[in-house]
Amino acid sequence: MFDGRWREAVDRTTGPAGRVLVRHGITADVLTASGLVFSVATAAVVASGHLLIGVPLLALTGFHDLLDGPVAKAAGVASVRGAFFDSVADRVSDAVLMCGVAWYLASAREGHLVLLPLAVLGVTSLISYQRAKAESLGVPGAKGGLMERAERMVLLGAGFLASWLLVPVLWVLLGLSFVTAAGRFVRVWKAAEGPARTASDVWASRRTDEGAARPRWRQGRVESRWRAWRQGLRPGQMAGRTGEPVGRWRARRQEALASRSGRARRARTSERQSGRGSRPGGPGAPGGRRRG
Repeated sequence: MFDGRWREAVDRTTGPAGRVLVRHGITADVLTASGLVFSVATAAVVASGHLLIGVPLLALTGFHDLLDGPVAKAAGVASVRGAFFDSVADRVSDAVLMCGVAWYLASAREGHLVLLPLAVLGVTSLISYQRAKAESLGVPGAKGGLMERAERMVLLGAGFLASWLLVPVLWVLLGLSFVTAAGRFVRVWKAAEGPARTASDVWASRRTDEGAARPRWRQGRVESRWRAWRQGLRPGQMAGRTGEPVGRWRARRQEALASRSGRARRARTSERQSGRGSRPGGPGAPGGRRRG
């Protein structure tokens, strides 16, 4: 919900904070890693039964996750590697938090309530998987919903306010997460009508879109003279394809041929002259008689 409706407002609010953090030398990877550390601390505190202490720790975890994107944009280092690290850290954080809640329920209550946070973890993992798989296939419609990660963090923090409130909050979280997963499945199912697309098809379509967005500096295919010569094209054909004049090229070609024929003619003349001088009895023949 926050990503679909209020993402622009949130970006305008967190943008100045991201620039301030960049000036102080804080990177997006540091915020992602520290947010994961705070999530582990929150899970440990909740597992020990101190739910109220877990509220501010959970808020710090959420703030770190909220600010790593603006910091990356402000520093100009937003990359695929950073997005991958942030996504993996979010999944690990969700698992650790739910394990801490399950530990608390196993210690404080009896029965099968320990399975409730595990069920929530399974449905939330399905939501994340739907988005990742749809994006890898190039299918839109896998974003949005009632229970994205920001909403889950807020609702879970409300459950930490009182021990009696935690279980009802978990049931609400499970129900809304299931509705979100079902809604994403329906949207992707409708958007994915048609033949199956492989990963190579997705990358090919992306390259086509990027190529169409780039400005074309030259129209048509430009062929080099060397390639045209290798293909056995005559100068007139090459000029017709490339649209360039070949007068200069033809002049150089004729000059080269003329110089080559001149060298050959001079070589033949010198051979004939040397042949005349070496005949027996000739003036230059060895042992010839001279007339005095």
